Amino acid sequence: MFLEGYGEQILNGTWLSVKLATFSLLFALVLGLLGALAKLFGNGFFRACAQAYTTLIRSVPDLVLMLLIFFGIQQMLNSLTDALGFGQIDLDPFVTGVLTIGFIYGAYFAETFRGAFLAVPKGQLEAGKAYGMSNGQVFKRVLFPQMMRFALPGIGNNWLVVLKATALVSIIGLSDLVQVVQSAGRATGKMFFFILVAGLIYLALTTISNILLWYLSRRYSAGVREAKL
Repeated sequence: MFLEGYGEQILNGTWLSVKLATFSLLFALVLGLLGALAKLFGNGFFRACAQAYTTLIRSVPDLVLMLLIFFGIQQMLNSLTDALGFGQIDLDPFVTGVLTIGFIYGAYFAETFRGAFLAVPKGQLEAGKAYGMSNGQVFKRVLFPQMMRFALPGIGNNWLVVLKATALVSIIGLSDLVQVVQSAGRATGKMFFFILVAGLIYLALTTISNILLWYLSRRYSAGVREAKL
């Protein structure tokens, strides 16, 4: 029997992991962009908050942060509902996983975007303003397209890390790929086989991701001459 009868469950777990990684990426991108803008263009308060956020997140292991955020949110929510006279609310593991992973890796994206913003020559921004563009137009037509070209390598690396980090959500009760293969391995006594299956699936996902990232890199590098050694 294919995968000892666990084929459908592994497929569902894989799809759940992909969805979790995708939504976490979107949340992390938003937080990262806001963090980078706060560091570069915000006032002292916003710069201090962004700096504290990136420093704290990058200094604590992801697994510890995931446990702290998950149980911290649950405890705060229960305290709030108790104060309001409502019953306790159990957080949805998928939503919590998205918020947790996105919050953690938003700090890494903030540094990626900050470096990419700084890599765009200031003279081009000044030229855009000299042509009568507003700040929003300069950002949309000049800064953002070039920033994306510089940011794509970092975005790609962070995406691959986010995709693999979804394996951590099994500790908060989400039936992702890792939890499914662990259950299958314990039930059949073939733990090594099912862990190997999970590794091959992650390898396939990262390979597809690398192909898409290569395509995006080519798209945003259109018209840019590559340096030859």
